[in-house]
Amino acid sequence: MADIRYKRRKLHYIYHQSFEGAPLAKGIALEKIGIEAKQPNSAIRKCVRVQLIKNCKKITAFVPRDGCLNFIDINDQVLIAGFGNKGRSKGDIPGVRFKVIKVSGVSLMSIYRGKKIKPRR
Repeated sequence: MADIRYKRRKLHYIYHQSFEGAPLAKGIALEKIGIEAKQPNSAIRKCVRVQLIKNCKKITAFVPRDGCLNFIDINDQVLIAGFGNKGRSKGDIPGVRFKVIKVSGVSLMSIYRGKKIKPRR
């Protein structure tokens, strides 16, 4: 009996998260925001508010690397992945559980390194 309750509780939780059990999700960038780091660190972490395409939920995603926020424009399509901490926030960024991987179908790292350019719509 306990097994059934455990399974039901875990499955219910997975499919009511914003990704609905998927490893990646696409969304539309709504706004650029800066989130203050938790104590004892002092910084403004660059993040993006994203509305997911699959279920219209709004989430906050971290933008990695210095200056990568400049490559993301409002209304760009972005690919989001988890932060790698089993669904919890990572490090000193409160409430941010996701990170940006691609912008307009091009890897954010390749744009940052100068190997590719972001396509114009």
